[in-house]
Amino acid sequence: MEEFPKRLKAIRKEFGLNQEEVARDLGLSAGGYRLYEQGKGYPDVPRLYALAEYFNVSVDYLLGRTDRREVNR
Repeated sequence: MEEFPKRLKAIRKEFGLNQEEVARDLGLSAGGYRLYEQGKGYPDVPRLYALAEYFNVSVDYLLGRTDRREVNR
């Protein structure tokens, strides 16, 4: 899952947000979210889906399984 931290950080920056803003919006601690971007912690499944929804990308994109960002509906 080494792709996950890179993609999470990159997409957050594309949105022009800092780590604290994303953490607050998703009800996470800033330190917990920071661990995700550092690759030292990973979200559980519900939080992974929440992150994907927040950034309007697919879970597969966040995990590096695809380069397509679109969410399949």
